[in-house]
Amino acid sequence: MLKNPANPWGYTGLGPMAASAMDVFAHATASYDKPAFGISEVPSGGKNRQVEEATVLNKPFGDLKRFCHESLNEDAPRLLIVAPMSGHYATLLRGTVERMLESCEVYITDWADAKTVPLHEGTFDLDDYIDYVIEFLGHIHETTGHRPNMMAVCQPSVPAFAATALMNLHKDPATPATLTMMGGPIDTRCSPTTVNNLAMDRPIEWFRQSVIAKVPMNHHGAGREVYPGFLQLAGFMSMNLGSHMMSHYEMFKHLTAGDDDSAQATKDFYDEYRSVCDMTAEFYLQTVEEVFQKHSIPNGEFRHKGEIVDLGKIADTALLAIEGERDDISGLGQTKAALDLATGLAASKKRYYMAEGAGHYGIFNGSKWRDKVAPEVESFIAQHARSRLKAVA
Repeated sequence: MLKNPANPWGYTGLGPMAASAMDVFAHATASYDKPAFGISEVPSGGKNRQVEEATVLNKPFGDLKRFCHESLNEDAPRLLIVAPMSGHYATLLRGTVERMLESCEVYITDWADAKTVPLHEGTFDLDDYIDYVIEFLGHIHETTGHRPNMMAVCQPSVPAFAATALMNLHKDPATPATLTMMGGPIDTRCSPTTVNNLAMDRPIEWFRQSVIAKVPMNHHGAGREVYPGFLQLAGFMSMNLGSHMMSHYEMFKHLTAGDDDSAQATKDFYDEYRSVCDMTAEFYLQTVEEVFQKHSIPNGEFRHKGEIVDLGKIADTALLAIEGERDDISGLGQTKAALDLATGLAASKKRYYMAEGAGHYGIFNGSKWRDKVAPEVESFIAQHARSRLKAVA
């Protein structure tokens, strides 16, 4: 109403300020549905190529999506990107998919919002997550005839690492040729962050009693115990509350000055950032306990359905660990620790890369990701995927 040209108050100094303030408030308090990936084209071979998006495998707690375009040749690497199940949808990795799609046929784990999964579908814990990853890799291998590559962004570095060890141990033909772990909490005792300290300062029962809730009756997953996405979002935003407040203040100033393009850029970011989903209570609590409290992976005590996951059995998957210099969620050294834990892997199949000046999100999104990090990943995949294909041939 304040922006209506017929309203005389809209022409006063107070009118635009009040309208802008209401716009910021409305945007900050709105609810958001699951965003679309919306990747229509990518540059390849000097031209923009039309992107084909398809869901190739449906599971109760997550689908497998595939992205490809016509200029990818038959030998293009097949890459599975394992998205985090940490309150945000897989679309948070839109920029990751878009950049890797320039050289790879890309698959991504599209995890479901737990509040939409009916109780009769059963539970979903860390063991199930690993099983899903193994099944997705198997599907890619079976349908394409190619040995897949895998990239785990943040939290899924742990289950992806474990899945890789199990597949190496059992000599699974779909064992990934390469595994890239980006900002993952492999050993959170290295450079502990606020997130790590919070997990250590409270017993697991505190988390069970304080952050777990039941899905209300107006959702398909009514009665399921979950860690609500809005709590996860509140936790992340409280870590950098000052920065978020300044972003909204800058948006207010842009709106007041009529700079709609700059204001829209901030809105677009928060539209994605505030689109959150619930995760199952059993997955969340098991992750907190095993990864952040017991340090089961670096201590050699991590189990998958009762079987010890022996990381020393990784001998046929090349490992790339990537960290951001300014990562305030997974500190320096936490992901690099994976390279030391893979004691059975030749040094020539291990690589470490630190993205200078990059924070947690900067290692998989934005200009540093596109210009610095992604070329490292492409080079690593090209080197080891080719050697694997020759070895199989």
